[in-house]
Amino acid sequence: MQEKSIADGVSWQWQVRSQTRSCLPIHGSARRTEPVEKDDRIQALLQRLPFSKVPVRENEIFAALDQTFPQGLAAPTSTHLLSALARKRLLDLTLIVLNWHEVRKYELNCYHFSAVIDACAKTGTWNKALSLCSDMVQSKIESNTISFNSTISACEKGGAWEHALHLVGVMVQNKLQRDRITFNAAIS
Repeated sequence: MQEKSIADGVSWQWQVRSQTRSCLPIHGSARRTEPVEKDDRIQALLQRLPFSKVPVRENEIFAALDQTFPQGLAAPTSTHLLSALARKRLLDLTLIVLNWHEVRKYELNCYHFSAVIDACAKTGTWNKALSLCSDMVQSKIESNTISFNSTISACEKGGAWEHALHLVGVMVQNKLQRDRITFNAAIS
């Protein structure tokens, strides 16, 4: 395990990839009955969530999620929900939905975290993106290029270019593929 302290006090722990759960799509889930694109429950839930309330109450969101998905969510459906909230730049709600998964002990993967980190990038909340990236490691969820690119993008949008460059170095150390998105976000 390699540890790197970041100036803002966030402690990063980067573990060898073989010690983490793989971030592969989960196929054949018993709870998944239709393709994600046709899941009307997501649209119904998005219409019921209290978007206009500030602050958002976690218990209200938990109740709406429990009512809409009484047997939980299959991984692709929950990723779709988190991505929809991220597209709407609803960081508080994406964080609550991620927390709901953790509290209910539903399996999380890098796609869930990547969607929430994307919401951080869209709202310029780079420090929360760094924290979520660290949470992935602590939860032994394998990071991928997408989660790192989203975190780098959040750092770039928040003016934290030192952290963005550090993350590129971590990608090199962990032998993660870097792409045009990685380098464009890091140098912006």
